[in-house]
Amino acid sequence: MEIEVLEGVFDANEIIARENRALLDENGTFMVNLMASPGAGKTSFIMRTLEGVKGSLKSAVIEGDIAGKVDSEKIAATGVAAIQINTGGSCHLEAKQVNHALIRLDLEGVDLVIVENVGNLVCPAEFKLGEDLKVMILSVAEGHDKPLKYPLMFSESDVLIVNKIDLIPHTDFDMEALEDTVLKMNSRIVIFKMSCRTGEGVDAWISWLSKRVKSA
Repeated sequence: MEIEVLEGVFDANEIIARENRALLDENGTFMVNLMASPGAGKTSFIMRTLEGVKGSLKSAVIEGDIAGKVDSEKIAATGVAAIQINTGGSCHLEAKQVNHALIRLDLEGVDLVIVENVGNLVCPAEFKLGEDLKVMILSVAEGHDKPLKYPLMFSESDVLIVNKIDLIPHTDFDMEALEDTVLKMNSRIVIFKMSCRTGEGVDAWISWLSKRVKSA
């Protein structure tokens, strides 16, 4: 009986995720589902991305947090439309929550929506939101063995951002070992190495993303 209930939850989420996809397609909007552990640099990454695409893509952000609105206020202060979702304890966003946010946003003319999922490397990968890309961030400080501990996240993601590479000289992080492990799990994943603090590697991501959005 418990398995049936769980399947029902996923089935319902899948239906609304398809509705989100239809809404995005109708407006010609590309959506990124951004996932990471707390402290990996999601908001800094979003700020860098928004800065990089400014002038070429019109963007909006949906912020998912258990509580508070600090990050959405930072985004809104830049002039980019931002919607806050507070889950009240849930460890991930679901398609229904994102649907409510998409309806509140004026999607006409919006090229790119970035959804910052709740900080977690477990649940978010299991719930489709109707996104074009699943993007995850791994910070150097978390270690190169994270894929072995959270294989689903790395297997499901389309893009891996390795953030805080400026810290590598101060750690035992092994980039080669990380890439070898991740690519064995997911041969289609695209890996970008960057530092949101220094800006190193950000341009390559911006260029790649812009091409994906414009060709969608």
